[in-house]
Amino acid sequence: APAGAPGTPGAARVPRRVHAAPAAPGRSGAAGPRTLCGKDTFAMEKARRMSAEEPANPWYPPEYASQVCPDCAAVVET
Repeated sequence: APAGAPGTPGAARVPRRVHAAPAAPGRSGAAGPRTLCGKDTFAMEKARRMSAEEPANPWYPPEYASQVCPDCAAVVET
């Protein structure tokens, strides 16, 4: 969906960067405290759950492919 003007009610927010984070210990539906590149996940908006274990699907939402963090991607690919 196209992004609306900042501050516009209902405007879609486009992420500046998409990071990968492991699941929180004992909580498979929650992100851990740090991304794979070491950033704090506290203030990050969570995307729908993606799995790196399904090779046919990318670990990130495909519509944000151009915003993927190269450091996180390198860890996921290894």
